[in-house]
Amino acid sequence: PSVPHTARYLAGNTEHTVRYRTGRAGPVLLDRPGTRVVRAEPDRVVLETGGVRRTWTVTRRGDTVWVDTPGARLTLTAVSRFPEPGGRTAPGSLLAPMPGTVVRVAVAEGERVEAGQPLLWLEAMKMEHRVTAPADGTVTALHAHPGRQVDVGTVLAVVTADSPDPSDPVNHSDPVDPAGPEPRPTAPSDAEEPRP
Repeated sequence: PSVPHTARYLAGNTEHTVRYRTGRAGPVLLDRPGTRVVRAEPDRVVLETGGVRRTWTVTRRGDTVWVDTPGARLTLTAVSRFPEPGGRTAPGSLLAPMPGTVVRVAVAEGERVEAGQPLLWLEAMKMEHRVTAPADGTVTALHAHPGRQVDVGTVLAVVTADSPDPSDPVNHSDPVDPAGPEPRPTAPSDAEEPRP
């Protein structure tokens, strides 16, 4: 069987979670063992419970999903698995670019940092990812410590920029090549003369 999947929807102020696994015969609902998914298409879902089949028409536009049930129309809003960080995080927030484990932290809260300075490292998918400072400034919050497991989008640290224009929350990371940096080509200096 496959890894369990989760889809979340809001109906008004109530959140509904659908947990399912994809098998050879199609999706299997994990929270409703007596219910079988007969068909799941972008515009129609057929479920069977106790030998009775029910069909729902589904219409999607963006994150909004309308489900026509017998006698009513239900309006749902899909809740993103990976919410956009903008608006909910402080400027200068350093976000985990993917799920992983913090393996090293090179700074402390209150420490001054320079743009591009490595602050911490995440291990994900057997690679280390360096998280760097987005600007010259001060580490005003540090939520990472070695061994902490994080999800994508988790705030790891906040760097308050020296400039009046702090950067937006973004992922400031790059994969670390275990073999080290690539050698950079060197150009002859102006003082050197070409050799014949």
